[in-house]
Amino acid sequence: MNGRSRWARAYGASPWHLLALALCFLVAGYAATRVVEAGIWLGFLGWFFGAVIIHDLVLFPLYSAADFAAGSVTAHARRRSRRPARYRRRSAPINYLRVPAVFSGLLLLVWFPLILRRAEPNYRAAVGLSTLPYLTRWILITLVLFAASALLYVLRRLAAGRIGR
Repeated sequence: MNGRSRWARAYGASPWHLLALALCFLVAGYAATRVVEAGIWLGFLGWFFGAVIIHDLVLFPLYSAADFAAGSVTAHARRRSRRPARYRRRSAPINYLRVPAVFSGLLLLVWFPLILRRAEPNYRAAVGLSTLPYLTRWILITLVLFAASALLYVLRRLAAGRIGR
């Protein structure tokens, strides 16, 4: 028995996993010391636990239910396909909805104070501009993401149809 398999059996993963985990804890520890030094640790804890509760108890069930519903619809459509199973594509069509939805949601998460105009006074004081264009830009980016995904889906379906014939 060599040292690597002994390590994997004892730890359960490769040494690189332990190194990455230790680096993550170092970065988190550094961030925690910066928060404590700034004297904002109470507000930080409030935001942290609020985000955990809002995500785990509200958002996760909502987007999981939406993903399940969308996956059920696309799976039903795939079962109703008239093509023989051996010619059907292996990638799920739901992924063409998931990817743009995740990117759009991530953009909303990062920029929501500007998109929802919650930071208008601070933003105007700091930059001298309005937050009004952010909502329009986010909607346009979301539309482009979904349109590009739909175009890619159609192109792959057409390519699969040519190959399957």
